[in-house]
Amino acid sequence: MERYERILAIHRVLKSARHPVPLSRLLDETGASRATVYRDIAFLRDALGAPVEADGDARISYHADAADRFELPGLWLSPEELHALLAAHQLLARTGPDVLGSALAPLKGRIDSLLAQQAGGKRWPLERVRVIATGKRRIDEHAFRVVATAVLERKRLTFDYRARSTDAASKRSVSPQRLTHYRDNWYLDAFDHEREALRSFAVDRIAAAHMRDANAHDVPDDELNQQLASSYGIFSGTPKAIATVLFTAKAARWVADEHWHSKQQGRFLPDGRYELKLPYSNARELLMDVLRYGADAEVVEPPALRAQIRTLLQLAVSAYEH
Repeated sequence: MERYERILAIHRVLKSARHPVPLSRLLDETGASRATVYRDIAFLRDALGAPVEADGDARISYHADAADRFELPGLWLSPEELHALLAAHQLLARTGPDVLGSALAPLKGRIDSLLAQQAGGKRWPLERVRVIATGKRRIDEHAFRVVATAVLERKRLTFDYRARSTDAASKRSVSPQRLTHYRDNWYLDAFDHEREALRSFAVDRIAAAHMRDANAHDVPDDELNQQLASSYGIFSGTPKAIATVLFTAKAARWVADEHWHSKQQGRFLPDGRYELKLPYSNARELLMDVLRYGADAEVVEPPALRAQIRTLLQLAVSAYEH
């Protein structure tokens, strides 16, 4: 264990302890010798200003009056935390220049600085941590920032919206509720004042966004969860049915470990197949997910959903008949 790791470990033990800590525990926590731990404690006290106290029985503690107020100066990271920060660095970089690029540049610079300080002159192979976006759509940075600010400051929002399904343009006045990142894209959950209902908007389809002075109307969390979080995927609405999908034994090895819905129910059948039950409101996204498994997936119930996916498959086959 390196020195900064030992100091961090000692600090965490002393900070959380209600009573003086035996030196033997610090030796176990750090795996260091008695002399090394004593030097680390002295560094904590003399260089970092920690309120360290020691009694004659080799028991160490932070002074009770100062323990709650004292924190290590700067940012101290264990190797595991540093590696997690490195991965977060790559995730942040993946947002690219089109999504909060300029706004997040100072934060990315700070992460770069922390990585350089903690690396001790060693170069971190950032290229070995990859984050690959799938189906990511281009988003307007200004619109995103206005939407995010309105969500956090609880202000009403107006914007132009062009629905992807119909390409119809409309002007919306909403009370933003939540900003949701789902499958590499951003969505705004909001109360639409003209329609007097909750709606989800793809942020990449929002233009001319303006935050208003009026306070947003807050929808209770229970209602938000019922309308926007209980149905399958990003489509809002109370679940209308439960889909039962059977997967072949080959596909079961993947599907059994996948999270499709917070209320999904899955079980292995005696023949190795996997049965997955999912609540849904709008079937479109559910069908897209089932279709990606091709012949390894079969919709069993309800009959209307089974007929719908059969029609989609027949149309797909017909496209290859000429």
